[in-house]
Amino acid sequence: MTTPVLRRVVRRETHSPRTVAMIIAVVLVILALLYVGTEIVLSVLGQPALLLGPGAALAGLAGLPTQVPQGVSIAVGVVLAILGLIVVVLALKPGRLPRHSLTVGDRAVVVDNGVIASAVAQRVSDETGFPRDQVRVGVSHRTVDVVVEPAFGIDVDEAQVRSVAAAEVDAYGLTPSVTTKVRVLRTKKDEDFR
Repeated sequence: MTTPVLRRVVRRETHSPRTVAMIIAVVLVILALLYVGTEIVLSVLGQPALLLGPGAALAGLAGLPTQVPQGVSIAVGVVLAILGLIVVVLALKPGRLPRHSLTVGDRAVVVDNGVIASAVAQRVSDETGFPRDQVRVGVSHRTVDVVVEPAFGIDVDEAQVRSVAAAEVDAYGLTPSVTTKVRVLRTKKDEDFR
């Protein structure tokens, strides 16, 4: 994937746009501005305020430090700071879709994590002889988690499972690269038997 066009297409297919977060933020700002505008217009026309007129709101803000207990002011400040941090993180951090791109020469191939998990599970099942329902694989952005849950009394060569899974994942040439983790779940009877 050497061309900028292919890199851009792969990025669009593997990253989530922040459209929903942006729409929510814009709608909240528009609603706040509509309310403030309505209160100002009502004040200019000499009508009673819906909730709080502009003069009363400004006076309330000016007297806020002396009228509200310090603990409440700190709590409100902390909540506003957390909301602001969430908005900043949403704005700066890219959203990731559950997909990876594969290295296939000069072509762009984007594969869903579920497809990768299914292929790795099938390969581990074929190579180790465990039934497919005893092998579970989960793929996240940076890890492939292989879980083998053998039947009672059957030994698992964890090194073999790890090498088979790692070889399969490495063959795909995933971008971003992932690490492979293998876990063997034993039943309570199996643990007592040993």
